[in-house]
Amino acid sequence: EVQLVESGGGLVEPGESLTLSCAASGFDFAGRGMGWIRQAPGKELEWVSVISWAGDYKDYVDAVKGRFTISKDNAKNTVYLQMNSLKREDTAVYYCATLARWRYDHVYHRGDFGYRGLGTQVTVSS
Repeated sequence: EVQLVESGGGLVEPGESLTLSCAASGFDFAGRGMGWIRQAPGKELEWVSVISWAGDYKDYVDAVKGRFTISKDNAKNTVYLQMNSLKREDTAVYYCATLARWRYDHVYHRGDFGYRGLGTQVTVSS
């Protein structure tokens, strides 16, 4: 059974940092690309970042480039999202997900992801 369990969310002020973690089990984690997606209140799911199975290719939505960093530890079956310089508009539920396909046009949609965790809430507010 595939399980993805996110942690690390919380309430922070603008400009602060958070690191999200996602513990994976039930599938070949080392051989699978992963991603983070988010859903803000009243908005649709939005992809945030993806990483290749070996961790050597990464991609980010323009809104987080230069602020967020995705990483993958295949020995620990864990994917991370380091979020710096957080903004109010980053407030959302963040989900980690398995990556079903790599997009060379750098635009990901819901159908490009497979299994998804239950999410962790990130709130950026002063």
